[in-house]
Amino acid sequence: MEMFRFINSSLLISHRPLNVSLAEKTVYATCADMPAVLIFYLVLQFINMFLGIPANIMVLWLIRKNKGDSSTSDIFIGHLAMLDTFFCLIPPLEFANIIYLTTRSTWYVLRFFYGVKDSSPLFLACICLDRYMAVLHPITFTNLKDKRHRSVCAGVVWLITLVYAAAKCVGNIPNFEKAFTVMILAAFAFMVFCNISILWALRLSAPGRDERHPVKKKAFKMVIIILTIIVFNYFPPVALFPFQEYFSPDIFRCYIHYIAFGFMDVSSSIQPVLYLSREKLPPAPACCYTCRENKTEDDPPHV
Repeated sequence: MEMFRFINSSLLISHRPLNVSLAEKTVYATCADMPAVLIFYLVLQFINMFLGIPANIMVLWLIRKNKGDSSTSDIFIGHLAMLDTFFCLIPPLEFANIIYLTTRSTWYVLRFFYGVKDSSPLFLACICLDRYMAVLHPITFTNLKDKRHRSVCAGVVWLITLVYAAAKCVGNIPNFEKAFTVMILAAFAFMVFCNISILWALRLSAPGRDERHPVKKKAFKMVIIILTIIVFNYFPPVALFPFQEYFSPDIFRCYIHYIAFGFMDVSSSIQPVLYLSREKLPPAPACCYTCRENKTEDDPPHV
């Protein structure tokens, strides 16, 4: 029983069990009787890589391109895109580690990446706070509209992220798993509070009904995006991990753990795609319009 408790607690530290007996086998061999969720998890990770990297780079490019007409939240969105791009680099190493490798050395690298991803809700919380101030405290928001304090806030989040990732990389800090549980629950509760408060304040200013408040319209769209991310990506770990002790060690290790982190990790591609969906992409080059007009002129008239 003590061994089972150790295995369960170690999952939140490393995303993987650390005990010696399991280290002799690959992760896939350990879960050979239950491979479906492992395959599902790896598919999500490669979707993250192939979709998330170009989408996040596009987000960074748009933020830089629209720098003169950007939202105050764009600084946090940009840092979140950089964090997600970094995290989207790990699927090849993770695939090799799960299927082929039995060495422990790769876990140090992977745990650092996992630690960086664990902290991504902090940037989402900063976006929620920025939109909350814009809608519910507009006077204070106007007085603080310069981006210097936002840069400081982003720097503090990065410092917390790197310290947390380095501590997770070590992997042997007693009760460190509680840090993730507290962080994800606190960030989840804070984001839900901010977004519900914003939606309540905007209930009479929905898009298309109020032409006088473009800031409120932009906040409304941002809130819908963040609520979608919260429910789809961050609700599974919040809902499942507090009940970890009610699952058998094998079920939690090979099923629950990969389902929860799979949905959380795929947010690295969902977040930029949702952001791009609300942005106006650059118009087609002028040459395209010229070619289209010439083609129209050359076409025979319809009878």
